[in-house]
Amino acid sequence: MKIVAIIQARMSSSRLPGKVLLDIAGEPMLAHVVERTRHAVTVGEVVVATTTDPSDDPIEAFCQQRGYYYYRGSQYDVLDRYYQAARQFLAAVIVRITADCPLIDPGLIDELVCEFLGIPNCEPGLITRYPSPMPYDFAANRLPPPWGRTYPVGLDTEICTLKALELAWQEAQLPYQREHVMPFFYDQPERFRILHVNHDVDYGKLRWTVDTPEDLELVRRIYASLPEDENFTWMDVLALLEHEPELAEINQQIHPKDYREFDTRNKK
Repeated sequence: MKIVAIIQARMSSSRLPGKVLLDIAGEPMLAHVVERTRHAVTVGEVVVATTTDPSDDPIEAFCQQRGYYYYRGSQYDVLDRYYQAARQFLAAVIVRITADCPLIDPGLIDELVCEFLGIPNCEPGLITRYPSPMPYDFAANRLPPPWGRTYPVGLDTEICTLKALELAWQEAQLPYQREHVMPFFYDQPERFRILHVNHDVDYGKLRWTVDTPEDLELVRRIYASLPEDENFTWMDVLALLEHEPELAEINQQIHPKDYREFDTRNKK
């Protein structure tokens, strides 16, 4: 049993189809997400969770080419996809990442994992056993109102135990709960031990994810301005935007979707 980061990815995005394999600085976006997540020292394995739909065959081919672990499951029941992937890869703790976050920060992932496990200042190799019982069922660095967020959109990291994920998988019924994986925890906070991690300065209005052409343009500009070896942190991105504030104007008119929205192409 181990800590497994599962990155959900599909080609059929409604606003920017095929986005997960679009080029950013000479590499597909998915490659950036996988490689940056791999640099999180608390994560034992990184798995790409895509769908069984033929449109996602290119994602499987890409993972095979790069030697990435992957799992193919339900197109719209992403909660089931996560649960089955977690079981297949023997996860005790699941870290949820989405493939449209090419600026995901491995150091921030590590901070959240350590707080989730209740291990201060954990370092690589120190997580040889998990606390029993674990102090939390679910953790996130962004939650919907009334909690709010203080980290930029695009650094989103959610963590849960396999036991908690299994409970959500068994009981979640609403379409948005199945599609967005973790809303079952948001909707019933009284049932779970939830850790909401905030930054001391509120950067929650910044948007670094890729859902639209404008988002893609911004992230391409950011990558073009930072070291090619990708050893940059989210604070480096922040410093760049503070030095060149006009960059943030590229996608400032884009508004995030409500977490209760779901893909209307799902007719089931």
